[in-house]
Amino acid sequence: MSTKNASTRSTSRTPLYTLVGMLGFAGLFSVAQNGLPALLAVSYEDTVVAATSSPLAAVVAEVQKQEEVLHVATPKPLKAIYMSQCAVGTPSLRNDLVKLVEDTELNAIVIDIKDYTGKIAFPTDNEKLAGSVSEACGARDMRSFVKRLHESGIYVIGRITVFQDPYYTSEHPELAVQSSKGGVWEDNKGLAFVDVGSRPFWDYIVELGKISYELGFDELNFDYVRYPSDGPMSEAVFTQSGTYSKPEMLEQFFLYLSNELRPTGAVLSADLFGMTATVESDMNIGQVLERAIPYFDGVYPMVYPSHYPSGFNGYSNANEHSYDIVNYAMETAVARVLATTTRIDALAYERIGTSTPARYAKPAYDKYLLRPWLQSFDYPVHYTPEMVAEQIKATYDAGLDSWLFWDAANKYTSLRAVLLPE
Repeated sequence: MSTKNASTRSTSRTPLYTLVGMLGFAGLFSVAQNGLPALLAVSYEDTVVAATSSPLAAVVAEVQKQEEVLHVATPKPLKAIYMSQCAVGTPSLRNDLVKLVEDTELNAIVIDIKDYTGKIAFPTDNEKLAGSVSEACGARDMRSFVKRLHESGIYVIGRITVFQDPYYTSEHPELAVQSSKGGVWEDNKGLAFVDVGSRPFWDYIVELGKISYELGFDELNFDYVRYPSDGPMSEAVFTQSGTYSKPEMLEQFFLYLSNELRPTGAVLSADLFGMTATVESDMNIGQVLERAIPYFDGVYPMVYPSHYPSGFNGYSNANEHSYDIVNYAMETAVARVLATTTRIDALAYERIGTSTPARYAKPAYDKYLLRPWLQSFDYPVHYTPEMVAEQIKATYDAGLDSWLFWDAANKYTSLRAVLLPE
């Protein structure tokens, strides 16, 4: 059994009304007065509490003991791979990935909590979320699986796809991005987005974050925290965002997440489009690096070389420059994170003087909050072990020590060839 990371414990207690729901008042009275004359199994999600001839206090204590949630501290450095919602529900697939982590330098797994479908990967009786549970993928034993990962010292990150959500928009079309031609706007893949300014949806995401942390996820990772792209953008209408600009509205959402979820103890992170590391504009999706870093413990630019356009930084073929692109992106991001002034008029910063163009004072943040998503998937060319290794080296040469690898198919063929043993 691996003991890769130090751990801390936080406790989720089972309240009396939950026991009432499990046993009924008559059952509780019988336990309190007479003990249990025969085996009584109390099912609470994926936890089973067995009691024989026990008074009520003993049953309560046993339920509370079983419901204790272990949280693993964030590893430094962090080295993670992604596990899809369908993979986590398939024992053969997830066991292979767990073994990969246990046998190598990897120490963390990113698991889909809510994926591109908008569906949730584990069962819940939460009235706000119960209808969102996936019937096609996910793991009914998510609580015990996360516990198993913790017992191996593996840090567990829960990925929440936020504003890309065709399920929620089908239930609440008035909160979706609208089409000027009528109805809900869709991107080129036929997927709908929630308008970033939809405040009821903010509460929905916070609720999902809270129950995910209580279930055992150590870190909540928010992806698709942006306005849509890759579709008929001239037809997109944002009725919920009002007069706010896209960067302003998105930063307000970041602030809300931070205020609502930090008190739980959860670690918070956000995935950003790769080019946010090197450009200051929001690229019409709302994301600006300086507007994200005040609110998260980790900011993860998705610097997949394949996603950079021809001509970026003078490269006619980005896939021939996997080292150069990752290194340039992360060196630039580090400089921006460490800077004490910026041209970005973010909520967290104050303007310096009255000169133009305006400058704003910002704290020098810890550069290690930057952890790039790197490429271990074949698109549009085969990504060789050498190309994977170049991305890792580029990250280290930028002065950083952590990284995450993405492969939607969860194969990691080229990554496996370069990982160091534990």
